[in-house]
Amino acid sequence: MENELVENKNWLKKNWIWTIPVLLFFFGAVFVYNSAEGIVDTAFAYEDQSLYQNAIKKANTNTKVLNTIGVIAPIDKLAILEGNVTYSNNKNSINSSVRITGTNKKGKLDIYATKSGNKWEYKKISIRTKNPNEEILILSAI
Repeated sequence: MENELVENKNWLKKNWIWTIPVLLFFFGAVFVYNSAEGIVDTAFAYEDQSLYQNAIKKANTNTKVLNTIGVIAPIDKLAILEGNVTYSNNKNSINSSVRITGTNKKGKLDIYATKSGNKWEYKKISIRTKNPNEEILILSAI
């Protein structure tokens, strides 16, 4: 019989498989905590369809938009969920970017607006396109 020294493994070596789910849970919790406000902002924008509808009406009167993108279709609700929405000033200011589809081309609609009472006052409305990269400024009161 040989006298060999039995080496005990530490807990991490014995249970390494548990580190992956624990790390995933930790990073997931941090992500959800940091993005909870973004989820609430998107929900508010999802409810307020008139903000986007009025911006599209203004964009559809711009001749450069009509020549480049064509007539912009109404925004579907999925576009708002996919876009970026940030409220500030106690939900009285919004900075948003959503995808749009025109008869000629697709792009992104960028809106910056402030709320006065129950009505949005647009400070900036612009459309960005690719191929070629272009920004069409529709309204700028900043």
